[in-house]
Amino acid sequence: MRKNKITRETNETKVSVSINLDGTGEYSNYTNVGFFDHMLDQLSRHSLIDLKVKTTGDTEIDDHHTVEDTGIALGQAVKNALGNKQGIVRYGSCHLPMDDAQIRTSLDFSSRPYFIWNVSFSTNKIGNFDAELVREFFQAFSTHAGLTLHVDMVHGINSHHIAEAIFKSVAKALRQAIEIDPRMAKSLPSTKGTL
Repeated sequence: MRKNKITRETNETKVSVSINLDGTGEYSNYTNVGFFDHMLDQLSRHSLIDLKVKTTGDTEIDDHHTVEDTGIALGQAVKNALGNKQGIVRYGSCHLPMDDAQIRTSLDFSSRPYFIWNVSFSTNKIGNFDAELVREFFQAFSTHAGLTLHVDMVHGINSHHIAEAIFKSVAKALRQAIEIDPRMAKSLPSTKGTL
């Protein structure tokens, strides 16, 4: 089983992440940021990655450190759980609609982090949540997972729908990319011999 646990502690946050890449999408996520917890639940459910997150952060200041540091820890956990990436599909993509919003995600577990973000939210806030933190989360996640990640909004009106479609689209692409390809289970998906 491809599992990993990460604990990250700074003066601003304490993050504990536990994942199982070969799970069924079970989750228990608590960051004291309600909307973010809901998005992490979506990420787990639609990727089939079992995910437990417990983050305590300086939310009396704002939610930035909590969201970003959770992204860092989750990225590290995914990278560690993948190991040398033997047998994985490596690439994933998903074109996902949610009501008015449509999101296109493409990703590659290349070990060369690169992040492209073509998304604009119609509001600055989703409830009490700063919409710009969605980008901060995925920037941190992609960097620390060693992931090339492209997220493009085709269109969207409602900020909640846009954000949720992003998390679901990334989740579905992740599910595809981390699967073991039965035709290449003993090989690396690269001509370089390493990833």
